[in-house]
Amino acid sequence: MFNRTTMSDFLLLEFSEVWELQFLHFTVFLMVYLATLIGNLLIISSVALDHHLHTPMYFFLMILAVQDLGQVSVIIPKSMINSLMNTRHISYSGCVAQVFLFIFFMTSDLCILTVMAYDRYVAICNPLRYDMVINSPACMEMLAGVWFASFLYAGMHTRGTFATHFCSNIINHFFCEIPQLIKLTCSDPNLIEITTIGVGVVLGLGCFVYILVTYVHIFTTVLRLPSAKGRQKAFSTCIPHLIVVSTFLFTGSAAYLKPVSNTPLWQELIFTVIYALVPPMLNPVIYSIRNKEIQKAMSKVLGFRSFYRNT
Repeated sequence: MFNRTTMSDFLLLEFSEVWELQFLHFTVFLMVYLATLIGNLLIISSVALDHHLHTPMYFFLMILAVQDLGQVSVIIPKSMINSLMNTRHISYSGCVAQVFLFIFFMTSDLCILTVMAYDRYVAICNPLRYDMVINSPACMEMLAGVWFASFLYAGMHTRGTFATHFCSNIINHFFCEIPQLIKLTCSDPNLIEITTIGVGVVLGLGCFVYILVTYVHIFTTVLRLPSAKGRQKAFSTCIPHLIVVSTFLFTGSAAYLKPVSNTPLWQELIFTVIYALVPPMLNPVIYSIRNKEIQKAMSKVLGFRSFYRNT
């Protein structure tokens, strides 16, 4: 019988006993990690180096990129190292750190996406009050509030998860995910699931409803704009944000709200990859594909100034 006092490590999922397939897993995760790293570092450097992007909207976009980097860095490198070294081990403290940091970055992402929706609402629906409402002190206060709330929420989840007794140390996943840890507990899984995820449901639902209502007001205002160029610019900043929010919330909900048992392993892996790895990798693409300001800033970072000077 394992429990929290005697257990020293966990065993993560072994994708295959064949070395070639393990190396394939390492290669795929390395490509995903590098794509995420390069894309988000481009966003961060573009916003930081271009003074035209020193506005609240791009400030929060840069913070989102930082958090996305943190989210994937918490889970991907350990999985890659395990595949390369042909091992499955993760220490007990390492598992605790993974749970805490992953939930922290996930919660921060959701809160920042909500703040970004509020920023777009004020900019489009109340443009005359924008500089008064969304200024540098207000941005820093909102960011501090986001990180403080995320820290408390992650701590609550981590404490609730690891305060229980575990009957096994074998995690059928490539990182320490809360639903998978719940499966290992000796206590009533339904009670644990309610106590560890209940607050998350309220938080996620509240943010989703707020973002949805906010975008109803935004799109109503945008459709009344007399300028076609103004409507296009508003949609170019709002639609990518709505895509990111929808992908993040729906896939995350599918992963965390499904029953903790009777779900095929391949399905759990797909849900996890979609909500944990895909958004951080695609966010730079989604936010830059229709945003001329970001594209120009990225071209300067990459040394393509002449291209945009001639367009």
